[in-house]
Amino acid sequence: MKAIVYDEYGGPEVLQLIDVETRTPGPNEVLVKVRAASVNPADWHLVRGVPFPIRMVTGGFTKPTHHRRVGADFSGIIEAIGAGVTGFTVGDPVFGMGEGSLAEYLTVPADKVAPKPERITFAQAAGIPIAGLTALQILRKTRVREGRHLLIVGAAGGIGTFAVQIAKAFGATVTGVQSTGALDLVRSLGADHLIDYTKDDFTTGGARYDVVLDNVCTRTLADVRRVIKPDGTLVPNGGGSPAKNVSMLGILRTFATRPFISQKIMFGVTKPTQADLQLLADMIQAGAVTPVIDTVYPLTAVGDAMRHLEGGHAHGKIVVTIQ
Repeated sequence: MKAIVYDEYGGPEVLQLIDVETRTPGPNEVLVKVRAASVNPADWHLVRGVPFPIRMVTGGFTKPTHHRRVGADFSGIIEAIGAGVTGFTVGDPVFGMGEGSLAEYLTVPADKVAPKPERITFAQAAGIPIAGLTALQILRKTRVREGRHLLIVGAAGGIGTFAVQIAKAFGATVTGVQSTGALDLVRSLGADHLIDYTKDDFTTGGARYDVVLDNVCTRTLADVRRVIKPDGTLVPNGGGSPAKNVSMLGILRTFATRPFISQKIMFGVTKPTQADLQLLADMIQAGAVTPVIDTVYPLTAVGDAMRHLEGGHAHGKIVVTIQ
């Protein structure tokens, strides 16, 4: 089968489409014929090997120790089922998470897969897992619900578009921060209030929020804290870009600050669970949430998809169709 791999660190130019072995599913695994996959900031961090500590994941400090597969989100059709798997049959349309999803076939644990919602396409389903799970789990962890006021910086991005819709489904009041061209999109997702960051500074307004989900992280902690209630919560969740990478020093400073301020600082750690994938699927099937797709690329143009991702201005998810 064909798969996207890299065997040296670098930009989109190091990605290769090569033949790799299709692995037979073992116990509690399924083999999926991939129809679509999406790209995420974690992909370019791994491919470029930045920040440097991430190279412990890829197994090599100067270069990966072997061909590294790329991608995590996918949607497709179950092709084969391993021993012990229940609840799925060959031919079922599914979506989920699995390492190396930018490939024609993917073998994954069955507990990281859920049935694809019927009302959306395979391309839309491929955009759900990481962004949808991240938004859902952050909002749950910060107790976003009716009566709570949430500010989402980068509300038109992959995580932002899910966060707006899920927060509204939870009953919260949502303010979205975004550039002029994406305000209509954020409004259509249900945001109650909008801030155009090209015209207004969201850190200097009079409003105070219970939770700030910052998907961009270009402002200082001191700036952002001004708009958080004294007992509120900040979730810094920006992935940076090749031009402005994640600052390890900034992260360490944030950790060091936490014990000395009244506001809570939480970091989102995405945990792929079948229960949460199913919850997202149910919300989507009910019409409460709809995945937003920015652009769809073919597998042969995955380098272009990665360049688009690294630009940091996608509205919704960037998806790659496989077959």
